Amino acid sequence: MTGRTLIRGGLVVTAADETHADILIDGGRIAALADHDSDTAAGWTADTVIDATGRYVIPGGVDAHTHMQMPFGGTTASDTFETGTRAAAFGGTTTVVDFAIQDVGSSLRAGLDAWHDKADGRCAIDYGFHMIVADVHDRTLAEMDTLVEAGVTSFKLFMAYPGVFYSDDGRILRAMQRAAGNGGLVMMHAENGIAIDVLVRQALAAGRTDPRAHGEVRHALLEAEATHRAIQLARVAGAPLYVVHVSAEQAVAELAAARDLDLPVFGETCPQYLFLSADNLAEPDFEGAKYVCSTPLRPREHQAALWRALRTGDLQVVSTDHCPFCFAGQKELGRGDFSQIPNGLPGVEHRMDLLHQAVVEGRLTRRRWIDVACAAPARMFGLYPRKGTLAPGADADVVVYDPDAEQTLSAATHHMNVDYSAYEGRRLTGRVETVLSRGVRVVDRGAYVGHAGHGQYVPRGLCQYL
Repeated sequence: MTGRTLIRGGLVVTAADETHADILIDGGRIAALADHDSDTAAGWTADTVIDATGRYVIPGGVDAHTHMQMPFGGTTASDTFETGTRAAAFGGTTTVVDFAIQDVGSSLRAGLDAWHDKADGRCAIDYGFHMIVADVHDRTLAEMDTLVEAGVTSFKLFMAYPGVFYSDDGRILRAMQRAAGNGGLVMMHAENGIAIDVLVRQALAAGRTDPRAHGEVRHALLEAEATHRAIQLARVAGAPLYVVHVSAEQAVAELAAARDLDLPVFGETCPQYLFLSADNLAEPDFEGAKYVCSTPLRPREHQAALWRALRTGDLQVVSTDHCPFCFAGQKELGRGDFSQIPNGLPGVEHRMDLLHQAVVEGRLTRRRWIDVACAAPARMFGLYPRKGTLAPGADADVVVYDPDAEQTLSAATHHMNVDYSAYEGRRLTGRVETVLSRGVRVVDRGAYVGHAGHGQYVPRGLCQYL
């Protein structure tokens, strides 16, 4: 337990409101909020006082899509749960939801236990798990029920990566039917992996081996087709659907059409699709390999549709899909064959700052910034109001944010365990100053003061949008 902490003088910004208020924290939770100049706030005493004058006071970010220590393509993501959650804290994120993986031929429980072993006692901030379902059969379906009861309430399936994670439409339908019965939320990687594999083979046979081809073979229409198909399967099953890492304008249109029918269909995008483009994949001297992820970066003209969907609510969440691989020795595995480049980008440290830049540039309001980065992911994955807001009874996951500080993103200064930055040299306005996780300071005026093992596993409830 922690002593009483008072955060005084800041502009408190949540998804619902903005108010000049003081926040009293006691025992790791928010005890009360009161206007700055009120008699109530004037009477508060605390062991620690944080002066937030001229700062925003915001909820800790909830990044609902990370892959720490994920094995992929003969290598493993370079951030451990220790390094990755520390980097997240530096960026103002206080909760991550990572993906446990079922191996084909094994059980969901064995996959979940393996991820608990990786994370337990090592995280700087709180964490939960989704479950990647790679092998749908009767025993798996029964296990889905028990996992929901244990607080793992979302299940990811893949229309991509044949031979690795891929599930055909029949297996997807069966998993969706099970989720419709147990309250779980199916998360879908929506790309037509069978067709993509044909295009990969054709590209390599034609001598197109560089990273640029990665974006070309994973065609935007194959994301849109899979998104449409996933929506129809979910309708047949009577199940909700959450489409991960939406990158293409045509896929956004499929989600918007479903939502116009009032279907329980949701979507996320990621900073890389909002701020980077296929131009990065085309960088010379194999530098484009740094930007290989799936779904791929799209031509820049897709970005307008993503920003618009975030404003209108056709996309609800911005997560990172943080899955870093070093350029040296990992991304380089694909020299001469783009299909061997490990898929994934580093980003868990920069999501909150990049989205604040969208506020600076007028793309998002302050409250929408907090909604897509904090409140909506917490609601989507059964963590609200414990996480994602600043209200009495909520965990004291609080960020003091300097909206006027300037910074330049660089691998030389970031804290992710990866040897490059996807945003090298990008100048941003706004920076995290102090971060509290359950009332305990993890970052203090830009310095790490947390420790591995502070972060706790958080069982989740059902999706709160249903």
